[in-house]
Amino acid sequence: MSLRHLRLALLALSLGLALAAPASYAATAAATPASATPAATGASLALPPGVTAGPSAEGISEYRFANGFKLLLLPDDSKPTVTVNITYLVGSRHENYGETGMAHLLEHLMFKGSPRYPAIPQEFSKRGMNFNGTTWLDRTNYYETFQAGQDNLQWAIAMEADRMVNSRIARKDLDSEMTVVRNEFEAGETSPSRVMLKRMQSVAYDWHSYGRNTIGARSDIENVRIENLQAFYRTYYQPDNAVLLIAGKFAPAEVLQWVNQTFGRLPRPKRKLPEFWTVEPTQDGERQFAIRRRGDLQLVALGYKMPSALHPDATALSFASDILADTPNGRLHKSLVETGLATAVYSMQLSGFAPGLQMIVAQLKAGVDIEPVKQAMIAAVESFSTTPPTAEEVARLHRESGNNFETLQNNPQQMAVAMSNAIARGDWRLVFIDRDLEQRLGSADIAAAAARYFRRDNRTVGLYLPEDHPQRSEVPAAPSVEALLAQYQPRPAIASGEAFDPAPGNIEQRTTRIAPEQPPHASLNLALLPKKSRGQTVSVSMNLEFGDAQGLFGQRAVAQLTAAMLLRGTEKLDRRQLADEFTRLKINGNVYRFQTTRDNLVPALALAGEVLRHPRMDPAEFTQLKNETLAALEATRKEPDARAAEALQLHFDHYPSGDWRAAQTLEQRIAAVQAVTLEQVKAFHQRFYGASHGELAIVGDFDVQATRAAIDQAFAGWASPAPYARVLHTWADIPAKRIVIDTPDKENGVYLARQNIRLRDDDPDYPALAVANYLLGGSSLKSRLADRIRQQDGLSYGINSGLQVGAISDAGYFSVRAIAAPQNLDKVDAAVREEITRLIKDGFTDEELLRAKSGILQQRNQQRAGDGGIATSWTALMNLDRSFLWQQQLDLKLADLTLAQLNAAVRKYLDPARMTVVIARDEVKAKAVQP
Repeated sequence: MSLRHLRLALLALSLGLALAAPASYAATAAATPASATPAATGASLALPPGVTAGPSAEGISEYRFANGFKLLLLPDDSKPTVTVNITYLVGSRHENYGETGMAHLLEHLMFKGSPRYPAIPQEFSKRGMNFNGTTWLDRTNYYETFQAGQDNLQWAIAMEADRMVNSRIARKDLDSEMTVVRNEFEAGETSPSRVMLKRMQSVAYDWHSYGRNTIGARSDIENVRIENLQAFYRTYYQPDNAVLLIAGKFAPAEVLQWVNQTFGRLPRPKRKLPEFWTVEPTQDGERQFAIRRRGDLQLVALGYKMPSALHPDATALSFASDILADTPNGRLHKSLVETGLATAVYSMQLSGFAPGLQMIVAQLKAGVDIEPVKQAMIAAVESFSTTPPTAEEVARLHRESGNNFETLQNNPQQMAVAMSNAIARGDWRLVFIDRDLEQRLGSADIAAAAARYFRRDNRTVGLYLPEDHPQRSEVPAAPSVEALLAQYQPRPAIASGEAFDPAPGNIEQRTTRIAPEQPPHASLNLALLPKKSRGQTVSVSMNLEFGDAQGLFGQRAVAQLTAAMLLRGTEKLDRRQLADEFTRLKINGNVYRFQTTRDNLVPALALAGEVLRHPRMDPAEFTQLKNETLAALEATRKEPDARAAEALQLHFDHYPSGDWRAAQTLEQRIAAVQAVTLEQVKAFHQRFYGASHGELAIVGDFDVQATRAAIDQAFAGWASPAPYARVLHTWADIPAKRIVIDTPDKENGVYLARQNIRLRDDDPDYPALAVANYLLGGSSLKSRLADRIRQQDGLSYGINSGLQVGAISDAGYFSVRAIAAPQNLDKVDAAVREEITRLIKDGFTDEELLRAKSGILQQRNQQRAGDGGIATSWTALMNLDRSFLWQQQLDLKLADLTLAQLNAAVRKYLDPARMTVVIARDEVKAKAVQP
């Protein structure tokens, strides 16, 4: 604890719950100076068996017991009083979900007594003892201060030892004490400053338990189970988790014997204390919240994350906050209070073993404009490092710190309480380390710490705004399932579908194929498969082909925006009306692929025709679309995925700029979109769109004759004026390259690898290479790459491979994609290459081949089991002048594949040396050491 803040903490302790700023410690126990030679109260004492002398320093001696218990003795004959203070290393930080406030509630129950000491408060009163218990983030402590004497001291030691392990922690006591604690919670809810602290904790912290106020949630206080409290007590109230401090007038040798006879006889617990590993992530932007309640004052609070109290910066920040918020010398006091903008300014630290929170608060009258005060506070705090403390300001802090410590040394009770916080952070000697650090801190140290933590992106702002009529929404409790079921009236069951066989031969047999015909019929390849389906659903898939390489040159951005304008309204319907019509007709999907019902199919086809043939092309919608498109492109500028994909495409690009197939940089894509006009979009639609070349497949519950007429009505006579020819990718042998892209401030990185493969899907090697890809990285978690990189090495959440092979063009490729921490991407690359090299050398096994055949064939059957999958497959097959018999033949080739064919294909086509690798990551994080 910053000794300057000690008085504030001691005042809060009288409440039984430390609500003010707790301790701020400056160094770890490892940094403690070598122990001084034990004083007369240490080494000269005769030690009972099993007790060893620990370190001694500045009049305090430590003793360690075989059961893990520790005793600190601070003899002081100057006053006829004794303070007994026991610290348990458990606080709100150790509570689990649903058990918030448990450490504090248990503190209350510890005064309910044990079988041997059934009336502890009464005994305190009888003996004239000043007592209390307090709970904070990392510890709970109980202390008694009383008239020195053997009887009182011996009783206090024996009582504390007994209630450590024998307290009743009974249901009846919980029932009565819960309402007391709840009232303590309610008292805190009436205090604007306590409400502000509670809310600041919850907003400033994402995950760490310091984000939960020590008092706990009201619902947890009211509903905690006695079994949970008892388990919490048995876990943490044990001799190896406690330190006893006795300070005042007593005989050390006598006290050591008493402690050994009480605490020393307690068995060492067999349980292992729970480990806590949550680390609060770095805050990545300013936060602000408002509290609106009835009241008569306003508060502005600034909260800044800071290191653990063990770190010297915590003490330096405490000094910086004092310089800013002290009364009457603080800078903010002078600029805000003395000018009348605020009525008070103060600071507090939420400080402990884990990283804490430095708060600076201003109090204002109700009705005063709060914004100027907030901005003035932010400016003063976050510019503090540029106006370092003056020599006078630092000297004042040193004087006050020294005076505070002298007061502490002269008051054993205050020293005992201060020790509790130090003990909770690792060692009682931290009190002295903090004292020494405070005297050493200079202006540059304080300013440097402020520069590191008083920053915008580390800031959380809280506003307490009094309001007579807050606009809250009370969320009701969930109704019981039984009540809901009692009101439920079942509807008639929907129509069931037929038991359909998804085998390729059956699909082929059940489908009616209609070739393009002359008007009045539509010029589309049709595949119609009527069948009974559940709920009378029907799936539609359509594909329209238009343009050639020459006509589409330089038109990619125009084509993109034209396609996007289609669903923004028709000549008859604006965008909202069109969306409503999709809903009315139960159209799920887009204009090219959707599902509807039997009764709605004919009007749905008519609407699809209207959307495609007569788009509205509204100027306002076009402006909105361009803005949305540009914003989406800009959003990818620093994303590892997008940057890696762009680099890979550019590397393999061998087409002239403007070609439909050419890769583009982000800047080129943005410029192209910015240049597109609405007139160009209209012209593109008029020139290229049409049903001259395309495919339409419908599968499900429909009437063939009515559907055929609806298709003709929607699309007949709609021709594309522009000539059509397929624009195919061409093969190119591109040299391998390793590309690394820096994407700063990104926790995750992306790995992409690609090797061009010259192959078509009618090549005899295609089935073998498809199976190889499935086994290498195409089969989710169970693949060679996943087994190695995710399951074994733990480097990546997701890794997969892909095989892209066409039916007409032989420009295929094999690829690998993975995500990983920047520090791990080089390991991913090495592992990928090792696994492929090992595969080429050793090949797959018979077991792997059998598993792949089973998995692939079942997946293909599942894709054909849904009506939408069948419809989509039909449009793709018809586009290539194929049928489901082609799929049937491929299934047979996969089933007949031999291990020799599989391994031969791997060795023929895959080569790690020919893979281009792109890694996008934060290069600074890549050089960091991965824990």
